[in-house]
Amino acid sequence: MNERVQKYDGKMTKTLNGLEAELTTIRAGRANPHILDKITVDYYGSPTPLQQVANITVPEARMIQIQPWESSLIKAIEKAILTSDLGLNPSNDGKIIRLVLPELTEERRKELVKDVKKKGEAAKVAVRNIRRDANDAFKKLVKQDVSEDEVKDLSDEVQKLTDKYIKEIDAAVEKKSKEILTV
Repeated sequence: MNERVQKYDGKMTKTLNGLEAELTTIRAGRANPHILDKITVDYYGSPTPLQQVANITVPEARMIQIQPWESSLIKAIEKAILTSDLGLNPSNDGKIIRLVLPELTEERRKELVKDVKKKGEAAKVAVRNIRRDANDAFKKLVKQDVSEDEVKDLSDEVQKLTDKYIKEIDAAVEKKSKEILTV
């Protein structure tokens, strides 16, 4: 791969990785501790990711258990979960917080799939924007004594990369959609 193209390959990889990270935070009926990734707790005055102040486990298919390292954090963790957009009601026994995930309704599953597809489209747009930036940069190279054939080769290489990443994005979206629709 040409070093001029590698830079754009890196950007497209970051886009795909960002999408995959976002998709792991979407709940698909089964308990997944990653749905708590975006939650931060006020820990001695600074917002701290939940994973850094508690042990998170999945004892059952539809339950997440959060065991804070300091019992004084229970109220703060409950508040953070309630104010998040997860729509879950935490319950605690003074030591452990439990999140019971309700079964997803058919309607909610379809909404989640739409959301997944939107995120996929946004990632595709980002990849296409990277391709456009690359092609613009390559066109400027013609003025710097690079032949038009070389510029065409670079553009073709970036197009192949674009196609590859769009296929990978489609596959990730398809996989997540199936996971959500599986009851």
